[in-house]
Amino acid sequence: MKGRLLSIDVLRGITLIFMIIVNQPGSWDNVFAPLLHADWNGLTPTDYIFPNFLFIVGVSIVLSLNNKKGLDRNKTIRKIIWRAFKIYLVGLFLWIFPSFEFDNIRWTGVLQRISFVFLFCGMIYMFIEKKYFMYLSFITLIVYWFIMLYLPIPGIGQPDLSVPELNMAHYIDKNYLPGVMWQETWDPEGILTTIPSIVTGVFGLIAGTILISSMDIKDKLLKLFYIGLILVFVGDFFSWSFPVNKNLWSTSYTFLMGGMSFMLTAAFTYLIDVNGYKKFKMSQVFGTNSIFTYVLAGVLGSIFYSDFIIGIQLNTIFVNTLIDSGVFPKIASLLYAVLYVFIIYIPAYYLFDRKIFIKL
Repeated sequence: MKGRLLSIDVLRGITLIFMIIVNQPGSWDNVFAPLLHADWNGLTPTDYIFPNFLFIVGVSIVLSLNNKKGLDRNKTIRKIIWRAFKIYLVGLFLWIFPSFEFDNIRWTGVLQRISFVFLFCGMIYMFIEKKYFMYLSFITLIVYWFIMLYLPIPGIGQPDLSVPELNMAHYIDKNYLPGVMWQETWDPEGILTTIPSIVTGVFGLIAGTILISSMDIKDKLLKLFYIGLILVFVGDFFSWSFPVNKNLWSTSYTFLMGGMSFMLTAAFTYLIDVNGYKKFKMSQVFGTNSIFTYVLAGVLGSIFYSDFIIGIQLNTIFVNTLIDSGVFPKIASLLYAVLYVFIIYIPAYYLFDRKIFIKL
């Protein structure tokens, strides 16, 4: 089980489809609660999406680099750095497009976080022995847990994780993160919280090493499932002291999401790569050109949501037309998001059908 795995492409594609649906509703005033992130502590179905994508980033690194074992080590390192840099630049582009206000840049974001996870996981895979990946993950998350719960905040004192403003991540973002922040004085993709998100990618590295190992397929699936189950229990244990929190990428959240991703990988590997189930064509199309489709969704979203370029807001016209026709507002908003996915699918399928795979 080496090289590109259909199950990973499909799982990546499903994750990306949900990312688009969540990020592109017809109206932010009319969104079903499960399609919104938890305000602070807690969990919604939407909070499962991004960590699963980062997990797949880790898996993909293993599958890609294992397939290119003959490459020069230094050349591979340069490629990892260069690709991470390009992903980061594209993230900045999505923020400034279409107004191009360079004095109003948000230096962090989804693609920026993906770039850091890709960079550090690539370096970890290149320089650290695979048997140490799990030790590295646990040690990092326990240190993060200690910092967030017990390290005094300068000028404040003991942390209080029940509010956004009284923790070390907020302090670091407020004082050291330049540019615009998502929440004025802190950012969910901020400096300190990027560290546990990298661990999510390392969990993907572990899953990837299992998938390419010489073990029997049954043993691979069982190992993925057992690790996932254990991580879920570990996450539940840590949630008693460090609540599940996507904004902080809390220790409990990282373990819990990592566990779910391990089990999802086992399930999709069994369903698709072992049993040969092939009715996920749309997800495969999105999964094989994931960065392209995400960027295209962001670019078109900026156009559709704004009258800056074409003079009208297409999302508002669509939603208001349905509402005026008697459709429940939240359903109208969701229908727009689903239609938007199909709009993105058209160019994505065109590329897929011609075997054009855009890699940064």
